[in-house]
Amino acid sequence: MPHVEPSIFRTYDIRGIVDQAFTEATVELIGKALGSELVRQKETEIVLGRDGRLSGERFSKAITKGLLSVGVNVIDLGQVMTPMVYFAAETLPNVRSCVVITGSHNPPNYNGIKMVVKGVTLYGEYIQVLLKRILQSDFQTGKTSGHYSQHDIAADYQHRIISGIHLSRPLKVVIDSGNGIAGAYAPRIFRKLGCDVIELFCDVDGHFPNHHPDPAKLKNLQDLSKKVIETHADIGVAFDGDGDRCGVVDNHGQPLYPDRQMMLFAQDILGRQPGAEILYDIKCTALLPKVIHEAGGKATMWKTGHSFMKAKMRESGAALGGEVSGHMFFKERWYGFDDGVYTAARMSEIVAAQALTSSELFSQLPDAYNTPEIDIPFAEGEHYAFMKKIEAIADFPEADIFDLDGIRADFKDGWGLIRPSNTSPVIVLRFEGETPQALQRIQQKFKTLMLKVEPTLSLPF
Repeated sequence: MPHVEPSIFRTYDIRGIVDQAFTEATVELIGKALGSELVRQKETEIVLGRDGRLSGERFSKAITKGLLSVGVNVIDLGQVMTPMVYFAAETLPNVRSCVVITGSHNPPNYNGIKMVVKGVTLYGEYIQVLLKRILQSDFQTGKTSGHYSQHDIAADYQHRIISGIHLSRPLKVVIDSGNGIAGAYAPRIFRKLGCDVIELFCDVDGHFPNHHPDPAKLKNLQDLSKKVIETHADIGVAFDGDGDRCGVVDNHGQPLYPDRQMMLFAQDILGRQPGAEILYDIKCTALLPKVIHEAGGKATMWKTGHSFMKAKMRESGAALGGEVSGHMFFKERWYGFDDGVYTAARMSEIVAAQALTSSELFSQLPDAYNTPEIDIPFAEGEHYAFMKKIEAIADFPEADIFDLDGIRADFKDGWGLIRPSNTSPVIVLRFEGETPQALQRIQQKFKTLMLKVEPTLSLPF
């Protein structure tokens, strides 16, 4: 059996550098392990898709080979957004499982795999079960080979969005796909919604030649902001590499952080579902739960990560979940999975429903002095060891501590968060204060703590 690198089996998905840890031989074995798990759970069908990465097609063929070899039928959607694969698993007859070949927002030399089995996104221990199967060669045997077929889901997906979204007035929208796969679908959907669409980097190119397809980083929204101002657009939206996250800028080119986007989404949903529960991740502003409560909803903080959020959504029955990274999970009027294009459509619906410009609308939302996510890079795996040392000595006696995902310290006038990323070898920080002085004081407390653990760290605050 080929060597398999355990480090690619991560918390939310499987991901690694192409042709190093992440090889065709490994992906075929993952297909055999995933297929064997499907057979064990009496599942015989799985939907497959891939994003626009250069290596996507050959890894798609590799995982298909593994799945077919253990008797699982593969329905191949081809090159599509990750949410379109989720949509197919929700809507095609006799299908509840899916797999996507995607590197998401990682650099061009990465690729990876996201998996759903019987409606449950695989993460944590479930992903380790697949690794264990591979290491023990515990694969299904004795079955005939599965059947391979192709299916075009684009028309059904497009129809489902445009039939469920109503824009009260036409909008001019700039769409920046960052050369990711959303560029092949989002512009057409927004034109069908009646929008005047200006395309930016919507040709699919796995080299990502213009900017990295990660709307959570403000530098990746600069081109979008300029184009919105230049064209006098009503709003701008940006998507990540596989189309499951969305960034938003107003008509003045100012970004609206996803946790403040959630304020609008929550108010909108709670107008139709009073008392509904709204989930938000630990990186979100402290103002969000206040807005949710004022709108008559139940606010619940939860772990960062699309897999964790989806699991909590299923358990709680929440109407909406969201993360600072831009993952939004609409259960009200949708299926509960993260979909950047649908999120952008819901935001456009809210903007179009009133006479204010998007800038005027967004400025009405409460705000504080806060930072974007701050990433501190480490060598592979070392960020977890660093976090353990932080946890051992962290002491914030004047704060309320939330330790469900790293350490978040909520003070009377702001908060700070430190946590290890589960997708990259970085420590992630975010800070918020009611005043600039509060923000600076809280940052300094965390800086002192981190330098006590590692005095040579270079920190940008």
